[in-house]
Amino acid sequence: MTETAVCVGTFTAVKTLWEVRIHKINEELQKEKEFRQRLLLVWEERAALARLKEKVINEGGRAILRIEEEEWKTLPSCLLKLVHLQEWQLHRTSLQKIPQFIGRFHNLVVLDLSRNSIENVPKEIGQLTSLQELLLSYNRIKSVPKEISNCISLERLELAANRSICDLPPQVLTASFICT
Repeated sequence: MTETAVCVGTFTAVKTLWEVRIHKINEELQKEKEFRQRLLLVWEERAALARLKEKVINEGGRAILRIEEEEWKTLPSCLLKLVHLQEWQLHRTSLQKIPQFIGRFHNLVVLDLSRNSIENVPKEIGQLTSLQELLLSYNRIKSVPKEISNCISLERLELAANRSICDLPPQVLTASFICT
């Protein structure tokens, strides 16, 4: 009977040892998986930044991001590395959303996002005090935030063919810029 007890005790100890080892291996595999995911995100961000940099041109002394007829439903956060841009021209890109980080592009003079699928204009747009032209025609815009009145340099606002637009803030209606 003593021999059986020793055997069962040894088996339990070996089983516990293997369970601990398996648990550690699973933790290491999970950490490796998370690391690979982070690495993939970094790689994708770098690739997106490289693609964006290819689309930057200099024209008339302005740094312009020009993208036409390409699929860019959202803009990656790596775009923040190009805050020196003075003009965005993104046409027919299927862009669905103006990123909230738009307010960090203080040098923007022209923001042309016409012919996309944008529904909302973020309130951060009001942080663009150098913005002179905001062109949002042929989108799906429903409303314009009152913060747009903070764009003190705005001379031209285009909202044509936004059939869902139902309300404009009073600040827009009484503004001195051209609104079409």
